[in-house]
Amino acid sequence: MNITPTQKLAWYYAIMFAVLGSLSYFPFINDADGVTLGIFKLEWYDNLLHYASGAWAAVAAWRSFKDSAFYFKLFGIIYGMDGVLGFFLGQGYLDGGIFLKGITPLDWGFKFAANIPHILIGGIAVIIGFVFTRKFAQHG
Repeated sequence: MNITPTQKLAWYYAIMFAVLGSLSYFPFINDADGVTLGIFKLEWYDNLLHYASGAWAAVAAWRSFKDSAFYFKLFGIIYGMDGVLGFFLGQGYLDGGIFLKGITPLDWGFKFAANIPHILIGGIAVIIGFVFTRKFAQHG
């Protein structure tokens, strides 16, 4: 089976999300209150969302180039917009925060640190899905 560069990138995303889903279980990067990297507390549902994102990437990578390209397009938009919403309103929608807590006035530094990973990971996924896959499309 010939794996395309897009599928390889989807496998990398799958691995990355497996690691991100496990962050709250590494005691050396969490403080006594369970705050990860001194920035945010990852709840079980955050971990579940990370694992599900990784599982989606793995299934897409395993299935085909087209599924991987679709993953990056849709996932990138969903994940990136969650970060943008969280940055401006203090809560995202993937974890239900904007629906349960509403607009939350948080320090801009905190909002940046907590949401820039979503914006970057989603933004890179959008670039892979809409630019990289078109430029290097392989039929298969």
